[in-house]
Amino acid sequence: MRPTRVLVRGLARRCPVCGQGELFTRWFTLAERCPRCALRFERIEGHWLGALGLNTIVSFCLLFVVVVAGLVLSHPDFAMVPLVVAAVVTAVVVPLAFYPSSKTMWTAIDILMRPLEPGEAVMTDVGRGRG
Repeated sequence: MRPTRVLVRGLARRCPVCGQGELFTRWFTLAERCPRCALRFERIEGHWLGALGLNTIVSFCLLFVVVVAGLVLSHPDFAMVPLVVAAVVTAVVVPLAFYPSSKTMWTAIDILMRPLEPGEAVMTDVGRGRG
C-alpha cells in the first residue's frame, strides 16, 4: 500500500485499505468494520484518541489562520466583532465538519505506523485496484 493512497483514502472518508466508501451510517457514526475488506476501524482500545487529537490540531490550525488573516486584513483598524464571529464560527464548524474525516484519516495514519497483521483485513482483487 502506498502511503499517499492510504492517506488520501482516509481524508476522503474511505477505507484506507480497500477504498470502500459509505462507511458512515450517520455523520458521527462509523461502521465497526469495512463492508468490503472487514478492516476493524478501532484497531486497539483507545484508538479514537488519535482521531480526537488530529481533529483538534486541524481545528486549531484553521482557527489560527482565520485569526491571523482577520488581523492582517483589517490592519491597522482591527475589526473585533467580525473577527470574533469568524473565530467562533470556525471553532464550532471545523471540528464538526472534519470529525468523520479525522476518524478515517487517523485509521490511515495508524495503518502506516502499525502495518496490518495477517488476517486483519481481507484483500480481494476488487479492493486492490480501488482508488
